[in-house]
Amino acid sequence: MNKPTPNPAFARPQFVEDAKARLDALLGAHPEIEAVDAVLADLCGTLRGKRLPRGGMAQLFDSGMQIPQSIYMMDASGEMVNPFGRGIGDGDPDGTAWPIPETVARVWSEGPPRAQMLMTLRDGEGRAHPAEPRAALSRVLERFAALKLTPVAALELEFYLIDRVRGEGGAPLPPIDPASGKRESQNSVYGMDDLDRYRGFLAALGEAAAVQALPLSATSSEYAPGQFEANLRHQDNALIAADHCVFLKQIVKAAARANGYDATFMAKPYPGRAGTGLHVHVSVLDERGRNIFDDGTAAGSEALRHAIGGMQALMPGSMALFAPSLNSYRRFQPDMFAPVNRRWGINNRSAGLRVPMSVEAARRVEHRVAGADANPYLTLAAVLAGLHLGLMKKIDPGPPAQGNVSREPDLALPFSLEAALEKLEAETALGDYLGSETIAFYAETKRLEHQRFQKIISPAEYAWYL
Repeated sequence: MNKPTPNPAFARPQFVEDAKARLDALLGAHPEIEAVDAVLADLCGTLRGKRLPRGGMAQLFDSGMQIPQSIYMMDASGEMVNPFGRGIGDGDPDGTAWPIPETVARVWSEGPPRAQMLMTLRDGEGRAHPAEPRAALSRVLERFAALKLTPVAALELEFYLIDRVRGEGGAPLPPIDPASGKRESQNSVYGMDDLDRYRGFLAALGEAAAVQALPLSATSSEYAPGQFEANLRHQDNALIAADHCVFLKQIVKAAARANGYDATFMAKPYPGRAGTGLHVHVSVLDERGRNIFDDGTAAGSEALRHAIGGMQALMPGSMALFAPSLNSYRRFQPDMFAPVNRRWGINNRSAGLRVPMSVEAARRVEHRVAGADANPYLTLAAVLAGLHLGLMKKIDPGPPAQGNVSREPDLALPFSLEAALEKLEAETALGDYLGSETIAFYAETKRLEHQRFQKIISPAEYAWYL
Protein backbone atom coordinates (compact mmCIF):
# COMPACT_ATOMS: atom_id res chain seq x y z
CA MET A 1 0.00 0.00 0.00
CA ASN A 2 1.40 3.39 -1.02
CA LYS A 3 2.08 5.95 1.67
CA PRO A 4 -0.12 9.03 1.19
CA THR A 5 1.64 12.10 -0.21
CA PRO A 6 1.83 14.93 2.36
CA ASN A 7 -0.34 17.92 1.55
CA PRO A 8 2.09 20.85 1.08
CA ALA A 9 -0.56 23.34 2.19
CA PHE A 10 -0.28 21.86 5.69
CA ALA A 11 3.53 21.59 5.89
CA ARG A 12 4.15 22.05 9.61
CA PRO A 13 6.88 24.60 10.42
CA GLN A 14 9.51 23.53 12.95
CA PHE A 15 8.72 26.39 15.33
CA VAL A 16 5.20 25.05 15.97
CA GLU A 17 6.52 22.48 18.45
CA ASP A 18 7.99 25.28 20.58
CA ALA A 19 4.68 27.16 20.43
CA LYS A 20 2.81 24.06 21.58
CA ALA A 21 5.20 23.54 24.48
CA ARG A 22 4.82 27.16 25.58
CA LEU A 23 1.02 27.04 25.42
CA ASP A 24 0.92 23.72 27.28
CA ALA A 25 3.05 25.23 30.02
CA LEU A 26 0.86 28.32 30.22
CA LEU A 27 -2.36 26.29 30.39
CA GLY A 28 -0.81 24.04 33.02
CA ALA A 29 0.13 27.04 35.15
CA HIS A 30 -3.29 28.66 34.67
CA PRO A 31 -6.07 26.05 34.76
CA GLU A 32 -8.63 28.87 34.86
CA ILE A 33 -8.00 29.74 31.19
CA GLU A 34 -11.09 28.84 29.17
CA ALA A 35 -10.12 29.84 25.62
CA VAL A 36 -7.21 30.80 23.39
CA ASP A 37 -7.29 33.60 20.81
CA ALA A 38 -5.34 32.85 17.63
CA VAL A 39 -4.77 36.28 16.05
CA LEU A 40 -3.06 37.91 13.07
CA ALA A 41 -2.16 41.59 12.61
CA ASP A 42 -3.43 42.96 9.28
CA LEU A 43 -1.99 45.74 7.11
CA CYS A 44 -3.65 48.35 9.36
CA GLY A 45 -2.22 46.71 12.48
CA THR A 46 -5.66 45.45 13.59
CA LEU A 47 -5.80 42.08 15.36
CA ARG A 48 -8.11 39.56 13.67
CA GLY A 49 -8.52 35.83 14.18
CA LYS A 50 -10.45 33.10 15.97
CA ARG A 51 -11.24 32.18 19.58
CA LEU A 52 -10.73 28.50 20.29
CA PRO A 53 -11.93 26.53 23.33
CA ARG A 54 -9.22 25.29 25.66
CA GLY A 55 -9.91 21.69 24.71
CA GLY A 56 -9.87 22.30 20.96
CA MET A 57 -6.21 23.17 20.39
CA ALA A 58 -4.78 19.89 19.04
CA GLN A 59 -5.72 20.51 15.41
CA LEU A 60 -4.18 23.99 15.51
CA PHE A 61 -0.74 22.48 16.10
CA ASP A 62 -1.20 19.46 13.83
CA SER A 63 -2.57 21.09 10.68
CA GLY A 64 -2.70 24.81 11.47
CA MET A 65 -5.65 27.19 11.45
CA GLN A 66 -7.51 27.72 8.20
CA ILE A 67 -8.42 31.34 7.66
CA PRO A 68 -9.04 33.55 4.59
CA GLN A 69 -5.86 34.96 3.09
CA SER A 70 -7.72 38.23 2.62
CA ILE A 71 -7.60 38.75 6.39
CA TYR A 72 -4.43 40.83 5.96
CA MET A 73 -5.99 43.09 3.34
CA MET A 74 -8.86 44.69 5.24
CA ASP A 75 -9.17 48.46 5.29
CA ALA A 76 -9.37 50.57 8.45
CA SER A 77 -13.13 49.99 8.73
CA GLY A 78 -12.75 46.21 8.45
CA GLU A 79 -14.05 46.11 4.88
CA MET A 80 -12.68 43.63 2.34
CA VAL A 81 -11.54 45.88 -0.52
CA ASN A 82 -10.36 43.14 -2.93
CA PRO A 83 -6.90 44.50 -3.91
CA PHE A 84 -5.74 43.03 -7.23
CA GLY A 85 -8.75 40.74 -7.15
CA ARG A 86 -7.57 39.04 -3.95
CA GLY A 87 -10.56 38.32 -1.74
CA ILE A 88 -13.93 38.56 -3.46
CA GLY A 89 -12.32 38.26 -6.89
CA ASP A 90 -10.56 34.92 -6.35
CA GLY A 91 -13.19 33.19 -4.23
CA ASP A 92 -11.58 34.24 -0.94
CA PRO A 93 -9.44 31.11 -0.45
CA ASP A 94 -8.12 30.00 2.92
CA GLY A 95 -4.51 29.86 3.94
CA THR A 96 -2.87 27.99 6.81
CA ALA A 97 -1.80 29.97 9.88
CA TRP A 98 0.64 28.72 12.52
CA PRO A 99 1.33 30.00 16.06
CA ILE A 100 4.43 32.11 16.79
CA PRO A 101 6.10 30.77 19.98
CA GLU A 102 7.33 34.08 21.46
CA THR A 103 3.83 35.55 21.48
CA VAL A 104 2.07 32.98 23.68
CA ALA A 105 0.68 34.85 26.68
CA ARG A 106 -2.34 35.39 28.87
CA VAL A 107 -4.86 38.09 27.98
CA TRP A 108 -5.98 40.74 30.46
CA SER A 109 -9.71 41.31 30.16
CA GLU A 110 -12.91 41.55 32.13
CA GLY A 111 -14.30 38.49 30.35
CA PRO A 112 -13.59 34.78 30.92
CA PRO A 113 -9.86 34.06 31.39
CA ARG A 114 -8.08 33.37 28.12
CA ALA A 115 -4.71 33.25 26.40
CA GLN A 116 -3.60 34.36 22.96
CA MET A 117 -1.01 33.65 20.27
CA LEU A 118 0.02 35.66 17.26
CA MET A 119 -0.17 33.61 14.07
CA THR A 120 1.70 33.66 10.77
CA LEU A 121 0.15 32.62 7.45
CA ARG A 122 2.55 30.33 5.55
CA ASP A 123 2.50 28.39 2.28
CA GLY A 124 3.73 24.83 1.82
CA GLU A 125 7.30 26.05 1.29
CA GLY A 126 7.25 27.92 4.59
CA ARG A 127 7.01 31.36 2.98
CA ALA A 128 4.95 33.99 4.75
CA HIS A 129 1.99 35.53 2.93
CA PRO A 130 3.21 38.59 0.95
CA ALA A 131 0.72 40.87 2.72
CA GLU A 132 1.88 39.88 6.22
CA PRO A 133 3.33 43.00 7.92
CA ARG A 134 5.39 41.07 10.48
CA ALA A 135 7.12 39.17 7.69
CA ALA A 136 8.09 42.47 6.03
CA LEU A 137 9.92 43.50 9.20
CA SER A 138 11.56 40.07 9.35
CA ARG A 139 12.94 40.54 5.83
CA VAL A 140 14.54 43.84 6.81
CA LEU A 141 16.13 42.22 9.86
CA GLU A 142 17.76 39.59 7.64
CA ARG A 143 19.84 42.40 6.10
CA PHE A 144 21.26 43.27 9.52
CA ALA A 145 21.90 39.64 10.41
CA ALA A 146 23.99 39.28 7.24
CA LEU A 147 26.24 42.06 8.61
CA LYS A 148 26.28 40.52 12.12
CA LEU A 149 24.44 43.59 13.39
CA THR A 150 21.44 43.64 15.75
CA PRO A 151 18.95 46.53 15.81
CA VAL A 152 17.67 47.48 19.25
CA ALA A 153 14.24 49.11 19.26
CA ALA A 154 11.70 50.59 21.61
CA LEU A 155 8.37 52.12 20.65
CA GLU A 156 6.46 54.91 22.39
CA LEU A 157 2.74 55.21 21.79
CA GLU A 158 0.56 58.28 22.36
CA PHE A 159 -3.21 58.04 22.67
CA TYR A 160 -6.29 59.85 23.92
CA LEU A 161 -8.79 58.73 26.52
CA ILE A 162 -12.20 59.95 25.36
CA ASP A 163 -15.75 59.91 26.67
CA ARG A 164 -17.82 56.92 25.58
CA VAL A 165 -20.50 59.46 24.66
CA ARG A 166 -19.83 61.19 21.33
CA GLY A 167 -20.40 64.78 20.35
CA GLU A 168 -22.09 66.22 17.28
CA GLY A 169 -21.47 64.13 14.16
CA GLY A 170 -19.70 61.44 16.19
CA ALA A 171 -16.85 63.74 17.25
CA PRO A 172 -14.85 62.68 20.32
CA LEU A 173 -15.28 64.43 23.65
CA PRO A 174 -12.56 64.67 26.32
CA PRO A 175 -13.14 62.40 29.31
CA ILE A 176 -14.88 63.39 32.52
CA ASP A 177 -12.34 64.13 35.23
CA PRO A 178 -12.85 61.31 37.77
CA ALA A 179 -11.97 63.66 40.62
CA SER A 180 -14.10 66.72 39.83
CA GLY A 181 -16.82 65.19 37.64
CA LYS A 182 -16.20 67.93 35.05
CA ARG A 183 -15.13 67.46 31.45
CA GLU A 184 -11.38 67.87 30.87
CA SER A 185 -10.45 71.05 29.02
CA GLN A 186 -6.91 72.06 29.99
CA ASN A 187 -3.46 71.05 28.73
CA SER A 188 -1.25 69.55 31.41
CA VAL A 189 1.85 68.03 29.84
CA TYR A 190 3.71 65.77 32.29
CA GLY A 191 1.19 66.72 34.96
CA MET A 192 1.52 64.39 37.94
CA ASP A 193 -1.96 65.37 39.08
CA ASP A 194 -3.29 63.84 35.85
CA LEU A 195 -1.63 60.55 36.73
CA ASP A 196 -3.19 60.67 40.18
CA ARG A 197 -6.66 61.47 38.86
CA TYR A 198 -6.51 58.68 36.28
CA ARG A 199 -4.82 56.20 38.58
CA GLY A 200 -7.62 53.67 38.06
CA PHE A 201 -6.92 53.51 34.34
CA LEU A 202 -3.15 53.53 34.83
CA ALA A 203 -3.34 50.78 37.46
CA ALA A 204 -5.38 48.64 35.07
CA LEU A 205 -2.88 49.33 32.29
CA GLY A 206 0.01 48.29 34.52
CA GLU A 207 -1.80 45.13 35.60
CA ALA A 208 -2.61 44.26 31.97
CA ALA A 209 1.01 44.78 30.95
CA ALA A 210 2.18 42.44 33.71
CA VAL A 211 -0.37 39.76 32.77
CA GLN A 212 0.54 39.93 29.07
CA ALA A 213 4.30 40.19 29.72
CA LEU A 214 4.60 43.58 28.01
CA PRO A 215 7.62 45.62 29.20
CA LEU A 216 5.83 48.88 29.97
CA SER A 217 8.48 51.26 31.28
CA ALA A 218 6.72 54.58 31.89
CA THR A 219 3.50 56.51 31.32
CA SER A 220 3.01 60.26 31.23
CA SER A 221 0.29 62.79 30.55
CA GLU A 222 0.74 64.57 27.24
CA TYR A 223 -0.05 67.92 25.68
CA ALA A 224 -3.85 67.84 25.56
CA PRO A 225 -6.83 66.91 27.78
CA GLY A 226 -7.02 63.14 28.16
CA GLN A 227 -3.81 62.53 26.18
CA PHE A 228 -1.21 60.09 27.49
CA GLU A 229 1.94 58.33 26.34
CA ALA A 230 3.04 54.78 27.17
CA ASN A 231 6.67 53.73 26.69
CA LEU A 232 8.01 50.24 26.09
CA ARG A 233 11.50 49.07 27.04
CA HIS A 234 14.16 48.50 24.40
CA GLN A 235 14.39 45.03 22.86
CA ASP A 236 17.26 43.46 20.94
CA ASN A 237 14.67 41.58 18.87
CA ALA A 238 12.85 44.15 16.75
CA LEU A 239 10.06 41.70 15.87
CA ILE A 240 9.26 41.35 19.55
CA ALA A 241 9.44 45.12 20.01
CA ALA A 242 6.75 45.54 17.31
CA ASP A 243 4.68 42.70 18.81
CA HIS A 244 4.76 44.56 22.11
CA CYS A 245 3.40 47.71 20.46
CA VAL A 246 0.53 45.85 18.76
CA PHE A 247 -0.48 44.31 22.07
CA LEU A 248 0.03 47.61 23.91
CA LYS A 249 -2.78 49.04 21.80
CA GLN A 250 -4.89 46.06 22.85
CA ILE A 251 -4.38 46.60 26.58
CA VAL A 252 -4.78 50.40 26.41
CA LYS A 253 -8.24 49.89 24.92
CA ALA A 254 -9.09 47.16 27.44
CA ALA A 255 -7.94 49.25 30.44
CA ALA A 256 -9.91 52.24 29.12
CA ARG A 257 -13.12 50.21 28.77
CA ALA A 258 -12.67 48.80 32.26
CA ASN A 259 -12.63 52.36 33.62
CA GLY A 260 -15.55 53.74 31.63
CA TYR A 261 -13.61 55.39 28.80
CA ASP A 262 -12.75 54.70 25.20
CA ALA A 263 -9.19 55.02 23.91
CA THR A 264 -8.28 56.21 20.43
CA PHE A 265 -5.08 56.09 18.40
CA MET A 266 -6.50 58.40 15.73
CA ALA A 267 -3.67 60.65 14.57
CA LYS A 268 -5.62 63.92 14.92
CA PRO A 269 -8.91 63.50 16.81
CA TYR A 270 -9.18 67.21 17.72
CA PRO A 271 -8.41 69.92 15.10
CA GLY A 272 -6.85 72.36 17.56
CA ARG A 273 -5.05 69.88 19.79
CA ALA A 274 -1.82 67.92 19.51
CA GLY A 275 -1.88 64.78 17.41
CA THR A 276 -0.82 61.35 18.58
CA GLY A 277 2.44 59.80 17.48
CA LEU A 278 4.27 56.49 17.37
CA HIS A 279 7.89 57.30 18.18
CA VAL A 280 10.56 54.73 17.36
CA HIS A 281 13.87 54.61 19.24
CA VAL A 282 16.62 52.63 17.49
CA SER A 283 20.27 51.78 17.95
CA VAL A 284 22.43 49.00 16.55
CA LEU A 285 24.75 46.50 18.26
CA ASP A 286 27.72 44.83 16.62
CA GLU A 287 28.58 41.16 17.16
CA ARG A 288 30.41 42.06 20.40
CA GLY A 289 27.31 43.80 21.77
CA ARG A 290 28.75 47.28 21.30
CA ASN A 291 26.49 50.16 20.23
CA ILE A 292 27.86 51.30 16.85
CA PHE A 293 26.33 54.76 17.37
CA ASP A 294 28.63 55.39 20.34
CA ASP A 295 32.19 56.55 19.72
CA GLY A 296 32.72 57.98 23.18
CA THR A 297 31.80 61.53 22.18
CA ALA A 298 28.67 63.58 22.81
CA ALA A 299 28.08 63.90 19.05
CA GLY A 300 28.03 60.16 18.36
CA SER A 301 29.72 58.13 15.64
CA GLU A 302 29.89 58.38 11.87
CA ALA A 303 27.60 55.33 11.78
CA LEU A 304 24.97 57.33 13.68
CA ARG A 305 25.08 60.12 11.11
CA HIS A 306 24.99 57.68 8.19
CA ALA A 307 21.98 55.93 9.73
CA ILE A 308 20.20 59.28 10.02
CA GLY A 309 21.06 60.07 6.41
CA GLY A 310 19.44 56.84 5.28
CA MET A 311 16.31 57.52 7.31
CA GLN A 312 16.10 60.93 5.67
CA ALA A 313 16.51 59.38 2.21
CA LEU A 314 13.63 56.90 2.65
CA MET A 315 11.30 59.23 4.55
CA PRO A 316 9.41 60.61 1.50
CA GLY A 317 8.66 57.12 0.20
CA SER A 318 7.75 55.86 3.68
CA MET A 319 5.18 58.54 4.52
CA ALA A 320 2.22 56.37 3.45
CA LEU A 321 3.38 53.80 6.02
CA PHE A 322 3.90 56.41 8.73
CA ALA A 323 0.64 58.26 7.94
CA PRO A 324 -1.92 55.74 6.60
CA SER A 325 -5.11 57.81 6.27
CA LEU A 326 -6.45 61.22 5.28
CA ASN A 327 -6.68 62.13 8.96
CA SER A 328 -3.01 61.23 9.51
CA TYR A 329 -1.85 64.26 7.53
CA ARG A 330 -3.76 66.72 9.73
CA ARG A 331 -1.15 65.98 12.40
CA PHE A 332 1.70 67.65 10.48
CA GLN A 333 1.42 71.27 11.59
CA PRO A 334 3.94 73.83 12.88
CA ASP A 335 4.56 73.85 16.65
CA MET A 336 2.46 70.71 17.18
CA PHE A 337 5.34 68.30 17.94
CA ALA A 338 4.87 66.50 14.61
CA PRO A 339 7.76 66.91 12.14
CA VAL A 340 7.20 68.69 8.83
CA ASN A 341 10.67 68.03 7.40
CA ARG A 342 13.56 65.57 7.38
CA ARG A 343 15.82 67.60 9.66
CA TRP A 344 17.72 65.93 12.47
CA GLY A 345 18.87 67.39 15.73
CA ILE A 346 20.55 66.63 19.02
CA ASN A 347 18.09 66.86 21.90
CA ASN A 348 15.67 68.77 19.64
CA ARG A 349 12.01 67.69 19.53
CA SER A 350 11.13 69.98 16.64
CA ALA A 351 13.17 67.74 14.30
CA GLY A 352 11.77 64.54 12.82
CA LEU A 353 14.94 62.63 13.68
CA ARG A 354 16.11 63.35 17.20
CA VAL A 355 19.21 62.14 19.02
CA PRO A 356 17.99 62.12 22.64
CA MET A 357 20.16 63.19 25.54
CA SER A 358 21.65 60.01 27.01
CA VAL A 359 24.82 58.37 28.23
CA GLU A 360 27.08 57.49 25.30
CA ALA A 361 26.43 53.73 25.47
CA ALA A 362 22.70 54.39 24.97
CA ARG A 363 23.19 56.66 21.93
CA ARG A 364 20.18 56.23 19.64
CA VAL A 365 17.87 57.91 17.15
CA GLU A 366 14.25 58.76 17.91
CA HIS A 367 12.22 58.66 14.68
CA ARG A 368 9.22 60.94 15.40
CA VAL A 369 7.31 60.90 12.09
CA ALA A 370 4.77 58.06 12.40
CA GLY A 371 1.31 58.60 13.85
CA ALA A 372 -0.24 56.35 16.45
CA ASP A 373 -2.52 55.02 13.70
CA ALA A 374 0.43 53.50 11.80
CA ASN A 375 1.14 49.77 11.66
CA PRO A 376 4.04 49.15 14.11
CA TYR A 377 5.59 46.38 11.96
CA LEU A 378 5.62 48.42 8.77
CA THR A 379 6.72 51.56 10.59
CA LEU A 380 9.69 49.84 12.22
CA ALA A 381 10.51 48.04 8.97
CA ALA A 382 10.67 51.35 7.07
CA VAL A 383 12.76 53.02 9.80
CA LEU A 384 15.25 50.15 9.85
CA ALA A 385 15.36 49.95 6.06
CA GLY A 386 16.44 53.59 5.99
CA LEU A 387 18.97 52.97 8.75
CA HIS A 388 20.50 50.04 6.85
CA LEU A 389 20.57 51.98 3.58
CA GLY A 390 22.40 54.83 5.29
CA LEU A 391 25.04 52.50 6.74
CA MET A 392 25.59 50.80 3.39
CA LYS A 393 25.79 53.99 1.32
CA LYS A 394 27.34 56.20 4.02
CA ILE A 395 24.73 58.92 3.45
CA ASP A 396 25.54 62.34 4.88
CA PRO A 397 22.56 63.80 6.82
CA GLY A 398 23.85 67.37 6.78
CA PRO A 399 24.37 69.49 9.89
CA PRO A 400 22.06 69.07 12.89
CA ALA A 401 19.18 71.51 13.21
CA GLN A 402 19.40 74.36 15.67
CA GLY A 403 16.35 75.81 17.39
CA ASN A 404 12.75 75.32 16.28
CA VAL A 405 12.57 73.90 12.74
CA SER A 406 8.89 72.89 12.89
CA ARG A 407 7.93 75.85 10.67
CA GLU A 408 10.13 74.77 7.77
CA PRO A 409 8.11 72.30 5.65
CA ASP A 410 10.10 69.99 3.38
CA LEU A 411 8.71 70.03 -0.15
CA ALA A 412 10.11 66.54 -0.76
CA LEU A 413 7.69 65.10 1.78
CA PRO A 414 4.15 64.25 0.62
CA PHE A 415 1.48 65.73 2.89
CA SER A 416 -1.55 63.96 1.43
CA LEU A 417 -2.33 60.28 1.23
CA GLU A 418 -2.63 60.28 -2.56
CA ALA A 419 0.82 61.83 -2.99
CA ALA A 420 2.31 59.56 -0.31
CA LEU A 421 1.03 56.40 -2.02
CA GLU A 422 2.58 57.54 -5.29
CA LYS A 423 5.93 58.08 -3.58
CA LEU A 424 5.66 54.72 -1.79
CA GLU A 425 5.21 52.85 -5.05
CA ALA A 426 7.99 54.82 -6.75
CA GLU A 427 10.55 54.17 -3.98
CA THR A 428 12.12 50.92 -5.21
CA ALA A 429 14.38 50.61 -2.17
CA LEU A 430 11.39 50.07 0.12
CA GLY A 431 10.13 47.26 -2.08
CA ASP A 432 13.60 45.77 -2.07
CA TYR A 433 13.76 45.80 1.74
CA LEU A 434 10.16 45.06 2.78
CA GLY A 435 9.08 43.07 -0.28
CA SER A 436 7.63 44.49 -3.47
CA GLU A 437 4.40 42.49 -3.11
CA THR A 438 3.96 43.75 0.45
CA ILE A 439 4.28 47.34 -0.72
CA ALA A 440 1.89 46.71 -3.61
CA PHE A 441 -0.77 45.12 -1.41
CA TYR A 442 -0.48 47.89 1.17
CA ALA A 443 -0.65 50.69 -1.39
CA GLU A 444 -3.62 49.20 -3.23
CA THR A 445 -5.52 48.44 -0.02
CA LYS A 446 -5.01 52.00 1.21
CA ARG A 447 -5.87 53.49 -2.18
CA LEU A 448 -9.15 51.55 -2.31
CA GLU A 449 -9.91 52.54 1.30
CA HIS A 450 -9.34 56.19 0.42
CA GLN A 451 -11.56 55.95 -2.67
CA ARG A 452 -14.38 54.52 -0.54
CA PHE A 453 -13.89 57.30 2.00
CA GLN A 454 -14.06 60.03 -0.64
CA LYS A 455 -17.52 58.86 -1.68
CA ILE A 456 -18.89 59.76 1.76
CA ILE A 457 -20.57 63.17 1.93
CA SER A 458 -19.68 64.84 5.23
CA PRO A 459 -22.00 67.02 7.33
CA ALA A 460 -19.69 69.96 6.56
CA GLU A 461 -20.36 69.58 2.83
CA TYR A 462 -24.10 69.87 3.43
CA ALA A 463 -23.55 72.86 5.76
CA TRP A 464 -21.32 74.66 3.25
CA TYR A 465 -22.70 73.72 -0.15
CA LEU A 466 -26.32 72.57 0.10
